[in-house]
Amino acid sequence: MKHVLQAMMTTEAPSEFNHLETLPTAELLAGMNQLDQTVPQTVAKALPQIEQLVEATVARLREGGRLFYIGAGTSGRLGVVDASECPPTFGVPAEMVVGIMAGGDGAIRVAVEGAEDDAEQAWKDLQAHNIGPKDVLVGIAASGRTPYVIGGLQRARAAGLATGCVVCNAGSAVAAAAQFPVEVVTGPEFITGSTRLKAGSAQKMALNMLTTATFIRLGYVRGNKMVDMKLSNVKLVDRGERMLMDELGIVQAKAAALLKQHGSVRAALEAIQP
Repeated sequence: MKHVLQAMMTTEAPSEFNHLETLPTAELLAGMNQLDQTVPQTVAKALPQIEQLVEATVARLREGGRLFYIGAGTSGRLGVVDASECPPTFGVPAEMVVGIMAGGDGAIRVAVEGAEDDAEQAWKDLQAHNIGPKDVLVGIAASGRTPYVIGGLQRARAAGLATGCVVCNAGSAVAAAAQFPVEVVTGPEFITGSTRLKAGSAQKMALNMLTTATFIRLGYVRGNKMVDMKLSNVKLVDRGERMLMDELGIVQAKAAALLKQHGSVRAALEAIQP
């Protein structure tokens, strides 16, 4: 069984490139770029699976649920990044999308050895958030065999949560533990086994799709604009003003006054176009 599992793990297969230490910079970059171009094609094959996960997530969040990510290493960090970007982008509460990292928040910067091997810890970490049946749990694991993620998904599924995953090998234990698995099979990496490369890019794309499509479906985008984004810096205030100028056909001074008066692009638009 061990040999069968290893054969299935194409992310661990030998790189198509060799003697990398002898190559000039231009060839290294060209090789990585060559492989990177296969990632969107691979993600495209998983779109039906991503769609199912989005639909399940939309349904739970409409009922007042939340979206949780769990993962280790690069996979866990990607979940934390995606979760942290949802509040400023869509204006949602910070607790609506939560990224949990094996080893705790400190592991975002410094690897915590062995944290991913504890199959019980993810569920313990989730308990701190009073997780319940209305919530969604998505496990992120390039290998598809991370015990922290497998254990968390199994416990969550048994407790009635909707469960999904994003993995980069076919037929994995993580996918088997999830109701809505997303399998983006990226194949061998430029450096053998370095899943921060193609696999990480594919996972980032899948997570982008999951939260972006979910919050569009939930009404947090108007037209093609982030009307609920938090106006937390000069760049975003400027973007908000330009949204109002484009939508209402007004000059910047008027847009700035409306934005200051109403506090958000959506509120300003709804005041003028109820």
